[in-house]
Amino acid sequence: MQPGPPARSGGTAALGWILTIGLDVAAPIITYNQLRDHGWSEFSAMLVSGAWPVLDTAISVAWRRKVDEFAIITLVFVAITATVSLIGAHSARALLIKDSGVTGLFGALCLATLLAPRPLMFYFSRKFATDGTPESTAWWNGLWQYEGFRRTMTVMTTVWGVTYLAEAGLRIALAYALPTDTMVIISPIMIYAVLGMLGAWTAFYGKRSKAEGERRAAAAAEAEAEAQTQAA
Repeated sequence: MQPGPPARSGGTAALGWILTIGLDVAAPIITYNQLRDHGWSEFSAMLVSGAWPVLDTAISVAWRRKVDEFAIITLVFVAITATVSLIGAHSARALLIKDSGVTGLFGALCLATLLAPRPLMFYFSRKFATDGTPESTAWWNGLWQYEGFRRTMTVMTTVWGVTYLAEAGLRIALAYALPTDTMVIISPIMIYAVLGMLGAWTAFYGKRSKAEGERRAAAAAEAEAEAQTQAA
């Protein structure tokens, strides 16, 4: 049977979510609108507003005093976004399309890591299932020995990969169909709406998988006890 997690701080987890929502959703939208009101171009305003997620990652790294796999992946995608924003056509619509391409690349990366020793969702789930302490991290890493846990991480990674590929395609289509100012608001909302839905599904699927694993472990223990009784 899989061991339970060590005690964690609920306040720490809540603060982490507040920072993520504030810096990755609210701050970019407010920054973009304020800069546009002061005469900045759509492209420049979008580029500057994209600095907030970088700050979120920096705070996370400084807070936990270590660079984990999640932070590395986040920084890599920030670097990719910054790079693609500086090449090609310099328009807000082009930046929106490139940004959608980055989320599509994330979906493709999810599917690619199914061939790696551990899929991407193992590391993403660890960020939100633990509080970053050595004890909770070691507990999460130790779960990999269980076949049911490995299957759960594989299914989650597959669902996230396929969903984000579809989400990127939809946002690219909307970038052409809608006005840029409208899409600037819709795009981050779509990103986090999809993230929220995936998060809710992940929590549901994770709990169901855990319950199924506990049921099978209990059945196996009962069968073993019965076999020992009959042997005696």
